Amino acid sequence: MKIKENLTEIKSQLPAHVTLVAVSKTKPVSDLMEAYNAGQRIFGENKIQEMTEKWEQMPKDIEWHMIGHVQTNKVKFMAEYVSLIHGVDSLKLLQEINKQAKKHNRIIDCLLQIHIAEEETKFGLNEEELNEIFEILKQVQYDNIRIVGLMGMATFTDNQSQIEKEFNHLKAIFDKLQTSNSQLQTLSMGMSGDYQLAISCGSTMVRIGSSIFGNRNYQ
Repeated sequence: MKIKENLTEIKSQLPAHVTLVAVSKTKPVSDLMEAYNAGQRIFGENKIQEMTEKWEQMPKDIEWHMIGHVQTNKVKFMAEYVSLIHGVDSLKLLQEINKQAKKHNRIIDCLLQIHIAEEETKFGLNEEELNEIFEILKQVQYDNIRIVGLMGMATFTDNQSQIEKEFNHLKAIFDKLQTSNSQLQTLSMGMSGDYQLAISCGSTMVRIGSSIFGNRNYQ
């Protein structure tokens, strides 16, 4: 495995303001430790159970990011340690994260997931739902969560101009919100296949898996 070389190569291409999330789903702890020993401290997983097992086995200075779709009833299993939840797509989920974070006397950072892709299968809020959530957050104080930005996934396509259009759309929503919400600093968009395009469109956080760890083995 060339995990260390892959990491070094990718990091050399990232601007200083862009955070790299190493997407380690389905990969064994030994692979993650290789990345850890090469200096990587932020790992992204899409299944809470798998992430929790890895958290239990690995060094405690790692930031764990939940990048997959989150079911409300699973939040309690990661509330003790998760650093950032990328895919928050409902007020109900936010309320549950707040509730579970409170039990551990923590504040959990969250990104609101916006639906920008043309595929129906991708989760996320539309602009109206997004604005509704921000209106509610003005009226109700949730002390144990912090909305730090937005996340989106482009359509799975080779059409670069379509991907670019979707990334620009998300950046425009982000910029508009940022004018009245200064705590929004993170725009998570871009994966192995399109992260350079995402960065050129304004991404500040990229989620890269196969370019670091090699292709995934889905059993």
